[in-house]
Amino acid sequence: MASVKQIQVAFDCAEPERVARFWCEVLGYVAPPPPEGFATWDDYHHSLPPEERDSWFACSDPSGVGPRLYFQRVPEGKVAKNRLHLDVRAGTGLVGAERLATLEAECARLVALGAVRVRLLPADEDNESCIVMQDIEGNEFCLG
Repeated sequence: MASVKQIQVAFDCAEPERVARFWCEVLGYVAPPPPEGFATWDDYHHSLPPEERDSWFACSDPSGVGPRLYFQRVPEGKVAKNRLHLDVRAGTGLVGAERLATLEAECARLVALGAVRVRLLPADEDNESCIVMQDIEGNEFCLG
């Protein structure tokens, strides 16, 4: 049997550090310290050729459980629905009005960070409620 592999989730975006720092706030992730020999990330970026500056950024789960998130600059903008999205689990184990209240409170926090609320998907026979949202560059995610 093959061993379990670690994964990294990669995002194509226009502003890697800005989007990474948004997701750090959403998930409680942390940005790594700047590379050795540099006091700040700005110092590091300014040491690179202009075409490589601000071309990527990464963050990770401080507990080491969740995957590393990697953000890479691409020239084109988002033009279609994501084929993959993150489900941010804020209401795990909650049902009904208690779940909705928790999701709405977290939604308000994320909107204050720059996220956009798209729509509420109400509970049905098979699924609990969730809120479809977009991050600061329009990438869709579900708050559930």
